[in-house]
Amino acid sequence: MVKPTLVDLTAFSTIATHRSFRVAADVLGVSPSSLSHAMRGLERGLGVRLLHRTTRSVSPTEAGEQLLARIRPVLGDLDAALDAVADARGQPSGTLRINGSESAIRLLLHTVVPRYLARYPEMSLDLVAEGRLVDIVEQGFDAGVRLGESLSPDMVAIPLGPDLRFLAVAAPGYLAGRKPIVTPDDLRAHHCIRQRLPSGKRYRWEFGKHGQEVTIDVPGVLTLDNSALLVEAAAAGMGIAYVPEGVARAWLDEGRLVSVLDTWCPMIPGLFLYYPGHRHVPAGLRAFIDEIRNTVT
Repeated sequence: MVKPTLVDLTAFSTIATHRSFRVAADVLGVSPSSLSHAMRGLERGLGVRLLHRTTRSVSPTEAGEQLLARIRPVLGDLDAALDAVADARGQPSGTLRINGSESAIRLLLHTVVPRYLARYPEMSLDLVAEGRLVDIVEQGFDAGVRLGESLSPDMVAIPLGPDLRFLAVAAPGYLAGRKPIVTPDDLRAHHCIRQRLPSGKRYRWEFGKHGQEVTIDVPGVLTLDNSALLVEAAAAGMGIAYVPEGVARAWLDEGRLVSVLDTWCPMIPGLFLYYPGHRHVPAGLRAFIDEIRNTVT
């Protein structure tokens, strides 16, 4: 039996954890082909098959599961030791990968990111703006940024800003001469500009008042997949859109849009940076969290 290297064991653990050569390659900063070659060498050296491979998936064999269970604590202790050294130096290093919606990544770019990179020059940030909600662990991210209502309870969540709300908005010209909209049910008699979610599903508008919650699959002949486009379409008089207040605020202030059903649009938890509570928190992420707390009020 040939003794495996730390690099090979780290590669195996990353592949087995994410069950993907592609994701593991992104995390480790190498090519999938080099990882595949390294795993064949590791299996050959140990004389045992560690991974089941198909065209669509990768999973540990029984021997692979046993090895993974043994080396995970060791690799975790090693990460903690290296982080302790980084703490002693006062300068974390490496790459921090964060996934979030486009608006979330934009918020980070305008607030935390400049100060973080200036304070920690040995850190690199890999920010991925993605509409769909992903499993950050499975996809190899250190953290994610989403609305609070999207987070699972096993995540540690750090607030990035205040609560927010969605508003139903329309151009004054569209509303002129039409019956006032008093309740969400009144929307059924209007042209609504619907939104297609990244998952492919159509978003159902959600309203609430005095503990009463209403969800409506609104009617409409126009569907878009971007909040900024929804606002522009509404301002052009194409109907009523349901969008984050921040996206529509400039148009509302200029009078090009007005809101309806305000009392039915409650505040909801805003954006949060989140990460798994059961995993070791690397020094770079801890520094990013500290910067959030120092920057975002």
